[in-house]
Formats: sequence, C-alpha cells, structure tokens
Amino acid sequence: MSDEGAHFEHKADTGASKTYPQQAGTIRKNGYIIIKNRPCKVFEVSTSKTGKHGHAKCHFVGIDIFSGKKLKDFVPSSYNCDVPHVNNADLQLIDISEDGFVSFPLKVEVLKMT
Repeated sequence: MSDEGAHFEHKADTGASKTYPQQAGTIRKNGYIIIKNRPCKVFEVSTSKTGKHGHAKCHFVGIDIFSGKKLKDFVPSSYNCDVPHVNNADLQLIDISEDGFVSFPLKVEVLKMT
C-alpha cells in the first residue's frame, strides 16, 4: 500500500482563543466586540427595554479596527457576544527607506488580534 495519495493536514495551534464570551449587556462604549466576524471598537451602545418577547436588546455600532468600516448589530442583552483579545501599542517611526521599507524600534507589539 502506497502513501503517495495520503494527505495529512497539520494545524499549529497553541490552544489560545482569539475571542472570549461576554454578556452583551455588559459591553460598553470604547470596548471591543465581534460584529459580522470582524473585530470592532464599540462606538455607540443603546439598550431597549424588555419587549413582548422578554429580552432587552442592545444596539451596537462599531468601527472595524482594521478597515475603519462602521458595522451595526442587535443582540439580546442576556446573550453572550464574542469579544476579541486586543493589544494596543504606540509605535515610533525611525525611518522610511527609498524603496518603501519602514523601521521601528525592536521589541514592540503591533495592534493585532491575538
């Protein structure tokens, strides 16, 4: 029997999650949330009263942290939302070479989803 046709998929995963659950009613302005599978900074939050179906609703308006697009979502306040792990860092630009490469100091974290 030949192994030529066998394909093995390797997944290098550290086991760390890119998001964690948080109740929608506890997410505030300037926090972070996943809207339409995009990490967003919460720009505006409003909460409606409990309606005839029994749940208060949270209306989130967020700005995608990578593209800058405005995204909106409605979620019942008692439901869990995905919240991204976000690290912020201010960078100091050292140099831009003629061929377009930029230089930053060493040991600096860049804004990313971890």
